[in-house]
Amino acid sequence: MADFIQGLDPSKLVLAGAVMSFVIAPFTSPSYNLPIFLFGIYAQEQSEATQSMKAVTGFIGVSALFDLIFLFSNGEARWWSKLLVFLIMLLKLPTFVAFGAALRQRGAQFSGLGNNFNGNTVWSMPGGFTSLSGGARDGYESVDDASVNKPQPPVPANNGQNQSAPGAYQSV
Repeated sequence: MADFIQGLDPSKLVLAGAVMSFVIAPFTSPSYNLPIFLFGIYAQEQSEATQSMKAVTGFIGVSALFDLIFLFSNGEARWWSKLLVFLIMLLKLPTFVAFGAALRQRGAQFSGLGNNFNGNTVWSMPGGFTSLSGGARDGYESVDDASVNKPQPPVPANNGQNQSAPGAYQSV
């Protein structure tokens, strides 16, 4: 299965989706498919655009659900129009998987979807819970901030008599 996913070419898949969406655009069809696939062509060509790739991948996944709603709720569309929308919806599954694999190759992940506990997320508890232990840190301290050392209050002077140490050490 992994070899099949690696063999998918996201540029050809998104181009096929754009062509099919362009063909059906003048007729009764969802209007969002053509802009999504055109944006997918742009995002796929830009090698450093991981945020755009994440957006396109999400749009393709969600729009497949919208296509399903369109197929069941739109009774005035012709049969061939519904057939093309169905084929576009089927094309979105391998396109979604190919874009996800391309994101992984570029080093990006969907960090908002969970399972990123080992990633670059900094887990810290806000609200000053570190001050309860009586340590030097007072309140919330983020990782990026430089540590600030607060000056300690001066030690009060001893007003009592100077007591000498017991034993062999005596003051003269």
